[in-house]
Amino acid sequence: MSKPVFKTTSSRQPAQPNFTVDFAAGEFVFKEGDLGTEMYIVHEGRVEIAKQVGGEAKALAVLEKGDFFGEMAILEDLPRAASARALVDSKLLMINGSTFDQMLRTNPEIAVRMMRKLSGRLRETDHMLREALGSPGGTPIVEMPSPREPMAAAAPAAQRLVHEKSGIEFHFSSGPETTIGRRDPVTGIHPDIDLTPADTQRSISRRHAKIYRRGGKFFLAEEIGTMNGTFINGIRLETGVPTEMTPGDEIRVGLISLRFTAE
Repeated sequence: MSKPVFKTTSSRQPAQPNFTVDFAAGEFVFKEGDLGTEMYIVHEGRVEIAKQVGGEAKALAVLEKGDFFGEMAILEDLPRAASARALVDSKLLMINGSTFDQMLRTNPEIAVRMMRKLSGRLRETDHMLREALGSPGGTPIVEMPSPREPMAAAAPAAQRLVHEKSGIEFHFSSGPETTIGRRDPVTGIHPDIDLTPADTQRSISRRHAKIYRRGGKFFLAEEIGTMNGTFINGIRLETGVPTEMTPGDEIRVGLISLRFTAE
């Protein structure tokens, strides 16, 4: 079986396993249906992912620095399922399959986010299958929440993390768990506490940590694949091990320091 020929809407051709390439605003990185053997990570700028639906391009996501796309060209030998276009002048890191394995070994967060992205796709596919096999009226057998369709927000809880430098308050969810991180347009996951406004240096992982509510106590645990660490009063947490926190504790995720407050 012959290997597919590299095809792109740009005149650029890869000369080494991974390197940065520049795209002007409005320029396509690739188009739906193209063959490709590379994936990309946004180094600078913004990239829109769109798919043709009913003869019109429908925007699926807007990716920013640190986001990746096109990985299915490496995992599967199939044409591009959507188009990617630079919204502003952008610089992208192009990664060839020959360095893909090494990248996953040296940056576990990329591997974890990729698995979450694939898990989200499976969840959406399962949801559609359940709808198709449901009642004649189209009611699904079991309603499954989609990560792209978050449930309506409940009233903010009394407990919160306060970013004292800016004065921003981040309230816990009213449920038993509260996720901490940054919104991830790749997977569609929205953390309960989105620290994007405070994390100007992007030191926090997309899904960095989780707070567990157990009775009147609260525990903080670092998520798998997190970069730059999670701390309570200066003590580094062990990944996946819930550690109790009490009001007044200093919580640090990445480079962001917060104060745990409860009323």
